[in-house]
Amino acid sequence: MMNAPSTSVRTDRSVVSAPDPSAATPADLLPPVIDHYAVLQDVTGEDLEAWRTVRSLSGEILERIDDAWDRAEYPLEIVHRLGELDLFVDGLDVPGHRRMSPLAAGLVTMEASRLDGSVGTMIGVQGGLALRSIVMHGSEAQKERWVEPVARGEQYAAFALTEPEHGSDSVSLETTARRDGEEWVLSGQKRWIGNGAGGHLTVVWARVDDPADPELHGQVSGFLVEQDRPGYEAEVIRGKVSLRAIHQAHITLRDVRIPLDARLPGARSFKDTSAVLFATRAGVSWAALGHAIACYESALEHATRRVQFGRPLAKAQHVQVRLAGMLQTLTSMMLHCRRLADLEAAGALRPEQASLAKVHNTRGARAIAADARDLLGGSGILLENRVIRHMADVEALHTYEGTDTMQSLIVGRRLTGMSAFV
Repeated sequence: MMNAPSTSVRTDRSVVSAPDPSAATPADLLPPVIDHYAVLQDVTGEDLEAWRTVRSLSGEILERIDDAWDRAEYPLEIVHRLGELDLFVDGLDVPGHRRMSPLAAGLVTMEASRLDGSVGTMIGVQGGLALRSIVMHGSEAQKERWVEPVARGEQYAAFALTEPEHGSDSVSLETTARRDGEEWVLSGQKRWIGNGAGGHLTVVWARVDDPADPELHGQVSGFLVEQDRPGYEAEVIRGKVSLRAIHQAHITLRDVRIPLDARLPGARSFKDTSAVLFATRAGVSWAALGHAIACYESALEHATRRVQFGRPLAKAQHVQVRLAGMLQTLTSMMLHCRRLADLEAAGALRPEQASLAKVHNTRGARAIAADARDLLGGSGILLENRVIRHMADVEALHTYEGTDTMQSLIVGRRLTGMSAFV
């Protein structure tokens, strides 16, 4: 079979190899065939610079990511590189580091996920969850010790909330932190913890057992646990078919002793834990958008290049209708994300708004990935064409940071004034 003539559309692949990505315009980064409503064509200044920074990684690490995903290896050098580029601050106010607006933070997450879901998760775990926990709830001494090395990607940090028996109902976590003199003693298990094995620090969320402090006793708080502490045991979860270029761990805490000042003083209830999660929920919507863009542009490029029965696939009516349908979903996802960024910048973003966007965009990403996989035919299952990697990674995105059902129930509670969680 012959290849298609030079007729093609311009997608991001031409930008990946551009000689000077630092000068890319929004139209270079997101061509009109993708940003049909010009939703992100007005991005300028520091927001555009952050976007360009992530894009500059594409040519540098894409081949490495494909290999790592294929082998289920965690390329930690990429975590360090992300830190060098100052991409972990995720909208946090960290002196001496890049200050990202909600729009910039969203664009960084979108572009990283457009590259690869594992890279997007590296940023989400290291910056969005672990670093955010320390910045939001840590003491000055804790910030002095941990913020710089974590922000620079020199030390790897984890956020340990989910347990083997408590995922969606994480408020019911069973891990305990018992006060024993001048130490806390942590016991319990955590599961699906990114950076939880082979890293340096884990922010462990546990229920406090300290009758001497009636206000804190029985509440959930965060604890900074160095991973080389005796009793901290972490095993990499094998057999994943999603996010294969980052490791998640099953952690067992066997009477792990840490000093009293290792507790995050600003974390005094599960509400404080939720504040960290709420701040990252909008980011999941941006991540889903990045996955969807990658799948859509691969399908569009394939349709214009692939010749079957003597003509490009794109000349077939059913292919054009399918591409147009994918673009409809993609445009809606983009509008959700831009509106979330505007609301957050104005300090007006409500939890149920982030939940609605998370549900909508992960559903949309799944649909676009499935259509793209089908349009590429047999080529759709090859890593070099990216679609199957994104399709698998979206399945993790659809579940973490709150499942489709839980996020829908948050919206339903807002609509009806009644809780239906149990």
